[in-house]
Amino acid sequence: MKRYERQIALPEIGISGQQKLAEAKVLIIGIGGLGCPVLQNLVGAGVGTIGLVDGDVVEETNLHRQYLYTLNDCSRNKVEVAAEVVLKQNPEVSIIQHSEYFSKENCLEIVSDYQIIVDCSDNIPTRYLINDVAVAKGIPMVYASIHKFEGQLSVFNYKNGPTYRCLFPEDDRLEAIPNCNDSGVLGVLPNVLGTMQANEVIKIILGIEEVLSGELLLYNSLDNSFQTIKIQKDINFINKVKIKSSSISEADFFTNDDSLIIDIREEYEEPKLDLETIKSVPLSQLDDFLKDIDSSQKIVLVCQHGNRSELAVDYLVKNGFTNVFHLQNGIESLERILNDNR
Repeated sequence: MKRYERQIALPEIGISGQQKLAEAKVLIIGIGGLGCPVLQNLVGAGVGTIGLVDGDVVEETNLHRQYLYTLNDCSRNKVEVAAEVVLKQNPEVSIIQHSEYFSKENCLEIVSDYQIIVDCSDNIPTRYLINDVAVAKGIPMVYASIHKFEGQLSVFNYKNGPTYRCLFPEDDRLEAIPNCNDSGVLGVLPNVLGTMQANEVIKIILGIEEVLSGELLLYNSLDNSFQTIKIQKDINFINKVKIKSSSISEADFFTNDDSLIIDIREEYEEPKLDLETIKSVPLSQLDDFLKDIDSSQKIVLVCQHGNRSELAVDYLVKNGFTNVFHLQNGIESLERILNDNR
């Protein structure tokens, strides 16, 4: 515990708090100007499992603000380089690499095991997607964005608090807002905001109540001024997206003769069930498979343990399906029942 002894000395943390950090699972989406300091600070604090999502490669223009990378890293995937560097800093943490962009096709599978999402993306559509998945799963989204010399920070969906859409209702015009590639950015700025994001993540994990939920913090690096504005909660949106998944038991599963049953696991996952009624459709292909299916058709989703299928139900309900369920404890529970009956 010597690595963390100065942190453990804080009464708000102690041994029990350090254990909470070690057991936490945090997903960082975007390993650029914001993502680099978030990652470095969470690794330093001893957050046990950190997922990294980014399909981008290192470019020379990144180097003035993304301090994890060097000139020798150019053209390499950011996730791979970042994982190598921070594991040298702290080999006690686990880094899970997702060397791909966050998209509708992979979002449900990627977020399934994480407790907190950190939004370090640099485009509006991705932020909306992160928000919607976080709301559907019922986990916090720690948000920051930067523009020239200014930045903003908030925590969305924390203990049923406001979401990103409560602050920014979807508007096509928002997608035209330039990112730092077009408008420029002071290299220090994302490192300030990213460090503040990491601070919010740590407070959430530790259960410290002063989390920046329901407020938007505005920072101006030119005059070092801070301003905080209140965020009003949009009940209509939250009620629309955060729908409790309908689950069925193992016993009920075998009586669903009229259901479309879909196994959303990957092809390599075991055990396989030799049942003609089950369609095998990996989660990333689910949208395509269902595009011609009547939205009122009764659908039952199954996965290994029930986590991915529950999240997928929320996603489908949000997209208009009205009669969708998931197998509560997953395929493995069915395998046990089948073996007991043999």
